[in-house]
Amino acid sequence: QVQLVESGGGSVQAGGSLRLSCAVHGYTSSWRCLGWFRQFPGKEREAVATISTTDGTSQFADSVKGRFTISLDNAENTVSLQMNNLKPQDTAMYYCAAGQYNGVLCQVDRFRPYTWGQGTQVTVSS
Repeated sequence: QVQLVESGGGSVQAGGSLRLSCAVHGYTSSWRCLGWFRQFPGKEREAVATISTTDGTSQFADSVKGRFTISLDNAENTVSLQMNNLKPQDTAMYYCAAGQYNGVLCQVDRFRPYTWGQGTQVTVSS
């Protein structure tokens, strides 16, 4: 059974940084794409960043480009999201996600995860 367990959320002032981590338990070679989504109250989840587990290719939503980075640690089976220069509009619940396909299906606007983590709250105050 695959489990994704997020950690690292919290509260920070605008301009600050947070690092989210996601431990992938039950990792198999079938997970070709890992990523992070966020969800604002009353809105659907939106992809923030994706990374291919096969070649490390990453993509980001326009709203976070230049501020967020995503990284993969294959030895530890974790995927992390480094968030810098945070803004109040980044306040949301953040979810780790895993999918079975890479290539175009690991692009940030096409990623449809197979499984999700439980989420971690990020709050940015002005």
